[in-house]
Amino acid sequence: MIKHIAAFGEVMMRLQVPDYKLLSQADSLNYSFSGTGVNITGALTCFGHRGSIVTTLPVTPLGDAAQSFLQKLGIDSSFIIRHGQSLGMYFLENGFGVRPSRVTYSNRMESSFNTATHDFYRFEKLAEQIDIVHFCGITLAMNDLVRQQLKTFAHAVKKAGGTIIFDCNFRPSLWGKNGHHQARSHYEEIFELADIVIMNEKDALHTLGMYTEKKSERNQLMDLIPKVANLYNIPIIAGTHRNILDNQTHGLMGFLYKEERFTFSNKRTFSVLDRIGTGDAFASGIIHGLIEDFSNQDIVDFAVASAILAHTTVGDTPRATEKEVLQAMKTCSTDVRR
Repeated sequence: MIKHIAAFGEVMMRLQVPDYKLLSQADSLNYSFSGTGVNITGALTCFGHRGSIVTTLPVTPLGDAAQSFLQKLGIDSSFIIRHGQSLGMYFLENGFGVRPSRVTYSNRMESSFNTATHDFYRFEKLAEQIDIVHFCGITLAMNDLVRQQLKTFAHAVKKAGGTIIFDCNFRPSLWGKNGHHQARSHYEEIFELADIVIMNEKDALHTLGMYTEKKSERNQLMDLIPKVANLYNIPIIAGTHRNILDNQTHGLMGFLYKEERFTFSNKRTFSVLDRIGTGDAFASGIIHGLIEDFSNQDIVDFAVASAILAHTTVGDTPRATEKEVLQAMKTCSTDVRR
């Protein structure tokens, strides 16, 4: 079943330091364009859906390059506004061994998206043209203007009968001092509207201020997620647990809470080429599995396999097809495919 999925969020320029060099060592950078909305809609176009992004890009050659890049990903640019002069950027240094990867933002708060006024978007008209809208906690964190736009869009989608997906994606650096406390009321307002939420127990504990006597991650999850679902009347919640092993491989397990019961994936262990955007790959897998009415087990297994494949691809935006993800669900083989 083909659905029209839109995402509201910023498009950023990613400037990646080649190999494993530091910014202070490099004399060249590789650029592309990304953002949570780009990653979600780009991934879902690979699964056969129509993906659109609602955003503002500058009226500059950088804005032209960004729009061209989105079109190459198959993302519909019909809802893109062109205004202003600035595009947010981030620099990525790849980690190695005990040195973690590092992201440094530049010019983000002055970007065309983050300074666009409310009258740029015709949210009620947009809401009537789409089936599903994805919102992200990163967008919610940017400033009061963008927060109000996100909420207006969410209410319009709800009124039009569309499906609302909210990915918590809490970023302490964006919310500042007392960030969880500052974010809580905004998160709760979106939770009240959401049909699907991507989160885990840490979001319930820290951002929503909930309490549990359980000690392990798994037990905290199983205690708190049903409480979140009941409190905010959320039909579906999904998320992951990740751990990094001594040999720098990663372990990932996904969960789906639907119809008042949990479904867990097996824990998968894998090597990492590029971690940025892999959470969006998981979310897009959940969305596709729900659209296609997979079984609960297949939904979460598909989402985890989608995330694992994204770890093997350079760049933020997942590029695996449904066929490739289904293959990854069945086998870990890395033999040459002929």
